[in-house]
Amino acid sequence: MPSALTPSAVRRLRTALDEQLSALGEPAFEGTDEEAVAAAVRAVLRAQEPLRPALKAAVRCSLAVLADRVPGHSLEVRVPPYGAVQVIEGPRHTRGTPPGVVETDPLTWLRLVDGRTGWESAVGEHGVRASGVRSDLSAHLPLWPEPQLDKPPNS
Repeated sequence: MPSALTPSAVRRLRTALDEQLSALGEPAFEGTDEEAVAAAVRAVLRAQEPLRPALKAAVRCSLAVLADRVPGHSLEVRVPPYGAVQVIEGPRHTRGTPPGVVETDPLTWLRLVDGRTGWESAVGEHGVRASGVRSDLSAHLPLWPEPQLDKPPNS
């Protein structure tokens, strides 16, 4: 199955990441594509006012990483206005609302994928709306192994 992290998405991500890093007074990023996604997420979370292209790219590319790691069509993860992906094996839907939906705002999503906020905490505080049997993403988040549960972005 082809990766959801397309070459054009990676180009946009790297451009937006370098602009965000420059705004933070940091050097340009060098590393792999997936490392660039993690770096973009962390740069956006460090910024007082994230640049819109960096926020958009970080959300879209982190959704693509999730889709690559947890393929399927039984759960739709929505992060309006930037993107949505279908993940997790199970019943496939073809029209209308899928059997499971997770929806959250962009910054909450990035905190979840980075490990700054835990799944249970985000759901309990109503930062995430999750419905359906397969809507628990706690086994798949954070996307990167350095969880920083409920820490402020600047720590």
